[in-house]
Amino acid sequence: MHPDIHVLLHNSRAAELQAEAARLRAPSHGLRTRLGWALVEIGLRLAQERPAPAAVRAPRTA
Repeated sequence: MHPDIHVLLHNSRAAELQAEAARLRAPSHGLRTRLGWALVEIGLRLAQERPAPAAVRAPRTA
């Protein structure tokens, strides 16, 4: 095969594959944003101060 034809076929196939990949690529911006905010919300819930349980102690006797 002549080198020029080989290069043309390679470039053509590469362009086809890139177009197919771009078409199948899912937009991840919305999902990434929702996941990020969900993680922030979970982190805030975990970081909230929980009220300390009232310590039950025996009264002092002197």
